[in-house]
Amino acid sequence: MSLDSALQNAVTAGTLLSDAHNNIQALLASSQNPIYRASIEELVQGGHFEELNDRFFQRLKFGTGGLRGRTIGKVVTTAEKGAASADQRPDQPCVGTNAMNFYNLGRATRGLVAYIRNWRTNAGIEGRPSIVFAHDTRHFSSEFAHFCAKIATDLGVDVYLFDGFRPTPEMSFAVRRLHADAGVMITASHNPAHDNGYKVNFNDGAGIVEPHASGIIAEVNAIAGESYDALPDSERGKVTTLGDEMDQSFLGQVQNIMLRPELLNDDAAKKLKIVFTALHGAGSVFVPTILKRLGFNFLTVPEQDIPDGRFPTVKSPNPENAPALQMAVDLANKEGAEIVIGTDPDCDRMGVGVRNAAGEMILLTGNQTGALIAWYRIKTMFDLGILNDSNRSRAVLLKTFVTSPMQDAIAVKYGIKVVNTLTGFKWIGAKLAGYEAALPDDIRARYRDLTPVESRNARLEHSTFMVLGDEESYGYMGDDFSRDKDGNGAVVMFAELAAYAASRGLTVPGLLDEIYAEVGYFLEVNQSKVFEGAQGAAQIAALANSYAANPPTEVDGSPVTGVRNFASDVIHDEEGVQVPKEKMLFIDLADGRSFAVRPSGTEPKIKYYLFGRQVPADGQPMSPEALASAKTHVVNALGTLWSWIEKDIDARLA
Repeated sequence: MSLDSALQNAVTAGTLLSDAHNNIQALLASSQNPIYRASIEELVQGGHFEELNDRFFQRLKFGTGGLRGRTIGKVVTTAEKGAASADQRPDQPCVGTNAMNFYNLGRATRGLVAYIRNWRTNAGIEGRPSIVFAHDTRHFSSEFAHFCAKIATDLGVDVYLFDGFRPTPEMSFAVRRLHADAGVMITASHNPAHDNGYKVNFNDGAGIVEPHASGIIAEVNAIAGESYDALPDSERGKVTTLGDEMDQSFLGQVQNIMLRPELLNDDAAKKLKIVFTALHGAGSVFVPTILKRLGFNFLTVPEQDIPDGRFPTVKSPNPENAPALQMAVDLANKEGAEIVIGTDPDCDRMGVGVRNAAGEMILLTGNQTGALIAWYRIKTMFDLGILNDSNRSRAVLLKTFVTSPMQDAIAVKYGIKVVNTLTGFKWIGAKLAGYEAALPDDIRARYRDLTPVESRNARLEHSTFMVLGDEESYGYMGDDFSRDKDGNGAVVMFAELAAYAASRGLTVPGLLDEIYAEVGYFLEVNQSKVFEGAQGAAQIAALANSYAANPPTEVDGSPVTGVRNFASDVIHDEEGVQVPKEKMLFIDLADGRSFAVRPSGTEPKIKYYLFGRQVPADGQPMSPEALASAKTHVVNALGTLWSWIEKDIDARLA
């Protein structure tokens, strides 16, 4: 039986989706690559129609951040595996229109180049466009980066290509420093080892927002095949390799994020011991160097210093999760370290563990870490005179709507502004672009070349100065020289905070309790439901639509007092700017609890953000007994809230 007949029979039998069938035919018609046909034939012959549906039910969508998907299938075909042994990655990436492979990367790069050319023409910008390409340690990341760089140069674009794996924030920094038109990072961030991605930042170094997002997406989606006509040699772009010079520039900026280097003159702070793990990723490039330069007492997890896209020592390289940090915790227990810090494969996220007064190592949530860093940096900037009564109105804390309102309370205490954004650092980057645009012309023209102190003073005098940008999903930004979250800078900020606590004879949890006593006890619990493949995508969409169409009127015994639908309501941020539409819905309860529902933009899951709080009624600091009682009450209240939500999910999908 021919392949065409077998596919048609599978559609008739209901085992192959018609959309998957159409995409298979389109791929085979647009390419002569023998691996494509061989892999599809093998999956058909083996009856792996669920795998075919997952690989082909759609064309991998170029979202507002780029692409992300499987680069290694659940079922690896013989053609994909090639000569690789069982413990090695396949020779070829996953075949499919819904997979991260050369086919989709080619479409993405050609679409990006087309958009940049049109944008430059419309803006009257002459000369040759330029793009920075970088990659992490994931499977195929290096090959993908070089492949995309070749396409770009073939199409007349000058390329800056790093000489090895690097963290995402350095890509953003390089875009700004080199005045490039865009930057591309080959990474799937903290996703499992089988995934990879294509992340695009625009000429300000930040993730793409409108109008660029829709424009790039339209160009990418208009491309079906993988063939293209390269320009004559004389018109092609050139490749410039980036290495130590850019690295040292970036390192200098990160090092300056530390506010009080003299803290390490204190004996207790100097003795504070930190264990760092790069989780086989790009954190190993800079973090040990930075910690050593600043004088911190640290050691690394040797097995996890090794770059390896299999991430062989962890189930998933996500520092948000306890198992990913277990080897670091074990080493900390062996060596008597008080702090554990881990970064994800592209080193834009940071997770931490801290030892409490009882000697136990506990993991902090992204919200707790963000609140600690926000409190310390705001307080210290006032202590140092960087912020004062005359300029506090120009200081801002940038966070996302789903990040802890504890940070709002901290900012209010110190009299500075808070601005909430949609989820994703591109929105924080967009705010920073606005603040940069508000600078006087002469300063703005040389802004990217200012020293850290000159930059800060310019913003405090003429525009708006960000004291911290962060989101609950373990992303932090201490300054705006890079326009993306930065695990390197986050390590510096947290290590300094821990040194400050040590200098006062406190553990980090002890310091956190002091802050709770001042502003109230806040707790956030993040949960999610994973729905993979074609069927999962339909379930996620059905759930999201269900909440919008039929929001609950009572939740866990408490009446619903408000529903904020970010997809349909007109919502303004604290600066009066209308918030773009997003599939996210907030539900507020009469008892002070609330929760948000949002389909993930990068993973096959729907996310739930639960919020609880108990603040002092009289405005006075809580006693230790009152704080303990508040913790118990809020923990229990969010526990029963999640139980109610889980039952409601089942009912909505029934």
